[in-house]
Amino acid sequence: MHEYLTVATILKPQGIRGEVKVKALTDSAEDLKGLKKLFIDGAEYPVLSVRAQGDFAYMGLKGVADRNAAELLRGKDMLAERSDMPELPAGRYYIVDLIGCEVFGERGDFIGRVTEVTPAKTDVYTLDAGGKNLTFVAADGVISEVDTASGRITVNEKRFREVSL
Repeated sequence: MHEYLTVATILKPQGIRGEVKVKALTDSAEDLKGLKKLFIDGAEYPVLSVRAQGDFAYMGLKGVADRNAAELLRGKDMLAERSDMPELPAGRYYIVDLIGCEVFGERGDFIGRVTEVTPAKTDVYTLDAGGKNLTFVAADGVISEVDTASGRITVNEKRFREVSL
């Protein structure tokens, strides 16, 4: 398991007091409100304020006192310690935990290894299937079981064939 999770990307400075506008990479920008500290390029930044609006948030960080300092952070990822993140509901997983998982059919046939998960209303998984990219939508009934501890995802083969490209 990864100790740090990428939770947002800094889009731009907001105003003249060092606040930054970020794109939340969590289910909701509200998830950022409980964080006390973030890491940017390995440096720790205590969180002073968070205003969430949809998928975006406006954040004040200690040590970022003006627009010029905020501008230097444009395009950078913000990481949080896993232990500071809210507990996920059953059946939900952090994308970083799915990357590298092996995907098998219910009969045990190896299909491929997850290389990317694109978040969407219904997430899209990309697999390396013997050197070829294979994608599938995680629609209802496709994924039977996820075991991130053992790095294994089991899919219903019939539904998988219906939604894979």
